[in-house]
Amino acid sequence: MQTTTTATSKQAGQIKNLSALIYGLKSELSKVIVGQQKAIDALIVAVLCNGHVLLEGVPGVAKTTMVKALTDALGLDFKRIQFTPDLLPSDLIGSLIYDQKSQDFLTKKGPLFSNLILADEINRAPAKVQSALLEAMEEKQVTIGTNTYPLPRPFLVFATQNPVEQEGTYRLPEAQVDRFLFKVNIDYPSAQDEKEILRLSSGNTEKIIPVMQAEELLEAQQGIQNVYVDDKVVDYITTIVQATRYPKNHNLDELDQLIECGASPRATLGLYKASQAQAMVQGRHFVTPDDVKAIVHATLRHRITTTYQAEVSGMTAHDCITKIISKVPSP
Repeated sequence: MQTTTTATSKQAGQIKNLSALIYGLKSELSKVIVGQQKAIDALIVAVLCNGHVLLEGVPGVAKTTMVKALTDALGLDFKRIQFTPDLLPSDLIGSLIYDQKSQDFLTKKGPLFSNLILADEINRAPAKVQSALLEAMEEKQVTIGTNTYPLPRPFLVFATQNPVEQEGTYRLPEAQVDRFLFKVNIDYPSAQDEKEILRLSSGNTEKIIPVMQAEELLEAQQGIQNVYVDDKVVDYITTIVQATRYPKNHNLDELDQLIECGASPRATLGLYKASQAQAMVQGRHFVTPDDVKAIVHATLRHRITTTYQAEVSGMTAHDCITKIISKVPSP
């Protein structure tokens, strides 16, 4: 009993320390990012889960600025890759170069060998490039020639895409989309936030100071496993995901003709882990149903395929998730 109490006290202390770091992290980000609090919170949760993020928003809403600021505040290495139709896999992972002096092939590593990758306009790259990125995202390693090289730890991919412009783009494979922990929608700023943006742009932007190092981040990622999840919350998570697959079984008959394909088991795992990280961000060592609700849209919206009927009626995957949350009883 005493051992359990000591372990719980230690976890509470770790959570308290991490909460202080997260508060400092948000303070640093506020130097260059105005508003977008939901998006910032989602990115922080994703980083704690060691999860990849798909950012969607029109040009000019600070997607790149947000990711770069987060990387600086975390003290991580950062690489931005502009995806274009003529991009090759070797432009990402690297290649073998023949050295005349040594008369041997040397390995030149590509930009993927960094902690955080910003894949800008990822849907403009052809299938071969997307497959190379898929291996890196899933296996945390890349293959150059006949050799396999591990990627730095942590390794995160934050990809952006424009929801409006479709010309010259390639649809992302479902397998790749499913490997993004979150899909975060970046909206236009409010009128008040836009005024603040104008005010900040007319002065000198404050420099972001790192509040965390890679080693501390890795430790925090390990600490998520110690966040307690009650069996009732586990049932709540699985019921939500099951409802995306079999709406009729959960008194959601109206969604049966709107959802073509529900969320995968990987989504269940992602929702579970993200709920633990959300609880940690809130300064708790246990998960509540509100933690699940806070991140359920970002976790599931890109994993649910809607039907043509849903498109005609104006129902999005986001709307379907909202309907499910309203019907599934909260513990």
